Amino acid sequence: MFGLGWTEVGVIAIVAILIFGPKKIPELGSALGKTLRGFKDEIKNPSDETSPEEDVKS
Repeated sequence: MFGLGWTEVGVIAIVAILIFGPKKIPELGSALGKTLRGFKDEIKNPSDETSPEEDVKS
């Protein structure tokens, strides 16, 4: 898990609870999951939209 041990993960979790509070953590996790899911879907199936940089050819 990114080279982190259980001690480091525990410290990060405690700091997150202290900063955001226990009621906000599930909302943040849900938002992160939706963001990662959308990113993964876009990587697998890119949309047909092109960026303005691709439209301009010299």
